[in-house]
Amino acid sequence: MTVKAGLTQIIVPENCKTFLDIAKNTGYDCVELLLKQKEGYIHPGSTDEEIREVRAYAESLGLDIVSTCIGRGSYNLLDSGEIQEKGIQEAIEGLKVTAKLGAKVMLHTLGSFSPDLYYEDAYNNAVKSLKEIAKGAEEAGCALAVEMVWNGFLFSPLEMRNLIDEVGSEYIGFYFDPGNMAVFQYPQHWVRALGKRTKMVHMKDYKGGPLNGKWTALLDGGVNFQAVMKELKAAGVPPVFISEVDKSLDSFENTAKKIKEIALFYA
Repeated sequence: MTVKAGLTQIIVPENCKTFLDIAKNTGYDCVELLLKQKEGYIHPGSTDEEIREVRAYAESLGLDIVSTCIGRGSYNLLDSGEIQEKGIQEAIEGLKVTAKLGAKVMLHTLGSFSPDLYYEDAYNNAVKSLKEIAKGAEEAGCALAVEMVWNGFLFSPLEMRNLIDEVGSEYIGFYFDPGNMAVFQYPQHWVRALGKRTKMVHMKDYKGGPLNGKWTALLDGGVNFQAVMKELKAAGVPPVFISEVDKSLDSFENTAKKIKEIALFYA
């Protein structure tokens, strides 16, 4: 399989065309677009013409749009009622846009808690939400991938696996980011537990613990990328690795080079 190093728009607060230029000029093969309600960005309300224009511009630069990330809006798939229903519809519309861009995966972080939203209720609400979204995802031919983030939810790889399996759709999977769990656990354990459910991979690194840690450049933190790559290959996860390393930690050029260096462990 051909290794692809990608850059996410999450860490490049520029309009789509400027972002694509940056990705091309700093050594990346592919990109992840941020779906955001802001001028110059693509979002669920974008017209087909706007979507085609961005897709064509990426193609003209030789960049693949491999994934998207739906921005934090008014949704909360962990809650119930109107805010949940709105989140389900936002996600389905985001998946339609993702498919029109030619991408196959959309990242989602599900939502957040409140003092009155209890954990078990949130889990059950998430399953219900994702089962509804799975129908739209299948229709669009595009998967939604849940990322473990620091929202107090799904802090165990077994719990993440159980959630995905309970939803029971190949269009609902896992978005792996080793930096996010390196603060608490060993990222390679997550890859082995989630295996083929893994739809896409972010690249970040982290050094230290939850009270004294910090983000670092790739290979400067505590992530054992050799072990991570070994597990990703064993699981059959395609070698498409999307940088979420901020330019304050390392230049985009250096990060692209490091991704390809790390990917040698995948071979």
